[in-house]
Amino acid sequence: MKKTVKILLWSLLAVVLLFLAGAWVKFGPLVKGAMSVEKLDDGLYYMEYKGDDGFDELVTSGGGRSSGELVGFVMNFLSKGYYNPPVTPAPAQYGCSSLTVRTPENEVLMGRNFDFSSATGMVLHTIPKHGYETITTFNVEFFGFGNDWLPEGFVNQYMALSGLFFALDGINEKGLAIADLMAGDDAETHQNSGKPALTTTSAICYLLKNAANVDEALELLRGIDMHSDIGAAHHYAISDASGKSVVVEYVDNEIVVVDSPACTNHYLCEEKLNVGLYEGDRRYDFLCQQFDEAGGTMDLRQLTTSIASVSQPPAPGDRLGTAWTMVMNLTNRSVTYYSRRHFDKPFHFALSK
Repeated sequence: MKKTVKILLWSLLAVVLLFLAGAWVKFGPLVKGAMSVEKLDDGLYYMEYKGDDGFDELVTSGGGRSSGELVGFVMNFLSKGYYNPPVTPAPAQYGCSSLTVRTPENEVLMGRNFDFSSATGMVLHTIPKHGYETITTFNVEFFGFGNDWLPEGFVNQYMALSGLFFALDGINEKGLAIADLMAGDDAETHQNSGKPALTTTSAICYLLKNAANVDEALELLRGIDMHSDIGAAHHYAISDASGKSVVVEYVDNEIVVVDSPACTNHYLCEEKLNVGLYEGDRRYDFLCQQFDEAGGTMDLRQLTTSIASVSQPPAPGDRLGTAWTMVMNLTNRSVTYYSRRHFDKPFHFALSK
């Protein structure tokens, strides 16, 4: 009898251990990622994730034509099919600016402001099972998990892993950098050629995961159907370690590429030149003037000063202004963040590869 009980107990223990081992294989990387969340400053958090990021499966399954369509896949990935809560991504419009330069030592730097009325930034350092290592940023308020939602406490930190599929800007281990900016009007892009479909912010993750330079990024963009995230026009500022810098815009669902070291919130292509440029907005002209006067060469301090000079202070009506500023070194594959114009509090992260 005692021997039988022992056998049953050991068998039960084996089953429990096998269950736990299987659960850890499924959820371990996600749990580790959630537990890594760290608050850096007011409005800025950091998370690190290593493992399968689900993106290959997303693209293979056809992607998604809207943030709403992507939600089902994201929740299924995070829960491994066990839970799919209703989530409505928050619509938004945001202003921004970017500038790419060379340093006197011939390194390539890209600065970027993300301007918005309300934002909490999540810096996500991803080392995927397949693809390039990346550091990206997203506004967690766009997830739609609830008012005043913050990535604090395990459940909220776990949900913040949704950022694996959405990004507003970032850099990868090859020195490719991308930033999403509003383009100047409400002309949505919806390509329907039968290619895998991605939205503006999910495409940034896709490009950084798979492209080593600007040319490869453009090739990948031409291989997907692009869909606007938030009912408005977007354009991408894309730069790489060679110093190549372009702005990608969409006109009548067609890609248009413009060579430019700077970008703000109006169109740069000939087809819609200056659409969205409102009276008194001198950010683009100022950045171009700074670039020209410096001959396209600035050190880290000069670029930080230049991009900070076009950052936006808080304004009446509960407008936050610049939520975060980032200065990326495309040569040394690193990035320095500043939250909410706190330029005396830098946070520096380097890619390990």
